Amino acid sequence: MLDVVALAMLGVLPALGVSIWLVKRGRYVWHKRIQLALATVLLLAVIAFEIDMRFLTDWRARAAVSPYYGTWVHPSLWIHLVFSVSTAALWIYVVSAALIKMPNPPRPSPYSPRHKFWARLAAIDMTLTAVTGWIFYWLAFVAK
Repeated sequence: MLDVVALAMLGVLPALGVSIWLVKRGRYVWHKRIQLALATVLLLAVIAFEIDMRFLTDWRARAAVSPYYGTWVHPSLWIHLVFSVSTAALWIYVVSAALIKMPNPPRPSPYSPRHKFWARLAAIDMTLTAVTGWIFYWLAFVAK
């Protein structure tokens, strides 16, 4: 599951970029569709990942062979968790608030500036989640 999530983020970030590109061109319906698809896929991936990590996989045993296990693996995990937890909270807020406060079909509204602010923050946080996740993954499971 660790490998799947590391690879999946290679698809999530470009999809997020396309969604942002589309909304900047007034393609609000497609932006909403992509964002809801991303939110759904990410929610399911996080649930599957957590089940795997908590009940099925001993990631520490796999990571113990890394030359960085005693030094950088755990700090990099904690840094990654700061971003991943804040990203989850931001995405829940941004998506749920947009569903409640944005018109349907989606279009600019009085809520748009606030949505734009929090959505930018969530996109930056998602990017940092991916980058710190890849760093952790490399330190724990790739480096020999």
